[in-house]
Amino acid sequence: MPLWSLPEEAPVAVSAYILIQTEVGKAAQVASEVAAITGVVAAEDVTGPYDVIARAAADSVDELGKMVVSRVQMIDGITRTLTCPVVHL
Repeated sequence: MPLWSLPEEAPVAVSAYILIQTEVGKAAQVASEVAAITGVVAAEDVTGPYDVIARAAADSVDELGKMVVSRVQMIDGITRTLTCPVVHL
Protein backbone atom coordinates (compact mmCIF):
# COMPACT_ATOMS: atom_id res chain seq x y z
CA MET A 1 0.00 0.00 0.00
CA PRO A 2 1.48 3.43 -0.90
CA LEU A 3 2.40 5.67 2.02
CA TRP A 4 -0.04 8.42 1.00
CA SER A 5 -3.01 6.06 1.37
CA LEU A 6 -2.38 5.24 5.03
CA PRO A 7 -5.22 6.33 7.31
CA GLU A 8 -4.74 9.46 9.44
CA GLU A 9 -4.89 7.34 12.62
CA ALA A 10 -1.63 5.56 11.70
CA PRO A 11 1.13 8.19 11.72
CA VAL A 12 4.53 7.11 10.46
CA ALA A 13 7.37 8.16 12.75
CA VAL A 14 10.07 10.19 10.99
CA SER A 15 13.47 11.14 12.29
CA ALA A 16 16.08 13.38 10.73
CA TYR A 17 19.41 15.05 11.23
CA ILE A 18 19.29 18.82 10.91
CA LEU A 19 22.62 20.31 9.81
CA ILE A 20 22.86 23.94 10.87
CA GLN A 21 25.20 26.76 9.89
CA THR A 22 25.39 29.72 12.27
CA GLU A 23 26.89 33.18 12.48
CA VAL A 24 30.43 33.23 13.88
CA GLY A 25 30.45 32.66 17.64
CA LYS A 26 26.79 31.56 17.85
CA ALA A 27 27.10 27.75 17.68
CA ALA A 28 26.85 27.04 21.43
CA GLN A 29 23.87 29.36 21.90
CA VAL A 30 22.10 27.93 18.84
CA ALA A 31 22.72 24.32 19.96
CA SER A 32 21.26 25.10 23.37
CA GLU A 33 18.14 26.74 21.92
CA VAL A 34 17.61 23.99 19.34
CA ALA A 35 17.94 21.30 22.03
CA ALA A 36 15.07 22.93 23.96
CA ILE A 37 12.59 22.49 21.07
CA THR A 38 9.98 19.77 21.53
CA GLY A 39 10.80 16.94 19.14
CA VAL A 40 14.54 17.58 19.12
CA VAL A 41 16.27 14.55 20.60
CA ALA A 42 19.77 16.07 20.74
CA ALA A 43 21.72 19.06 19.43
CA GLU A 44 25.49 19.38 19.51
CA ASP A 45 27.88 22.08 18.35
CA VAL A 46 30.49 20.56 16.04
CA THR A 47 33.41 21.56 13.83
CA GLY A 48 33.43 21.36 10.05
CA PRO A 49 31.17 22.81 7.37
CA TYR A 50 28.22 22.85 9.81
CA ASP A 51 28.25 24.37 13.27
CA VAL A 52 25.41 22.42 14.92
CA ILE A 53 23.94 18.99 14.20
CA ALA A 54 20.57 18.11 15.71
CA ARG A 55 18.54 14.89 15.70
CA ALA A 56 14.76 15.39 15.59
CA ALA A 57 11.69 13.15 15.49
CA ALA A 58 8.10 13.80 14.43
CA ASP A 59 4.93 11.91 13.57
CA SER A 60 5.15 12.82 9.88
CA VAL A 61 7.33 14.53 7.30
CA ASP A 62 4.91 17.48 7.37
CA GLU A 63 5.28 17.84 11.15
CA LEU A 64 9.04 17.61 10.82
CA GLY A 65 9.02 20.32 8.16
CA LYS A 66 6.82 22.57 10.31
CA MET A 67 9.20 22.12 13.24
CA VAL A 68 12.21 23.09 11.14
CA VAL A 69 10.58 26.08 9.44
CA SER A 70 8.58 27.51 12.34
CA ARG A 71 10.86 26.69 15.28
CA VAL A 72 14.44 25.88 14.28
CA GLN A 73 14.92 28.42 11.49
CA MET A 74 13.50 31.22 13.67
CA ILE A 75 16.40 30.99 16.14
CA ASP A 76 18.64 34.04 16.07
CA GLY A 77 22.09 33.26 14.68
CA ILE A 78 21.11 30.51 12.23
CA THR A 79 22.08 31.26 8.65
CA ARG A 80 21.20 27.97 6.91
CA THR A 81 19.75 24.53 7.63
CA LEU A 82 19.79 21.22 5.76
CA THR A 83 17.34 18.54 6.89
CA CYS A 84 18.36 14.92 6.23
CA PRO A 85 15.58 12.39 6.94
CA VAL A 86 16.76 9.03 8.22
CA VAL A 87 15.96 6.04 5.98
CA HIS A 88 16.12 2.37 6.87
CA LEU A 89 17.39 0.43 3.85
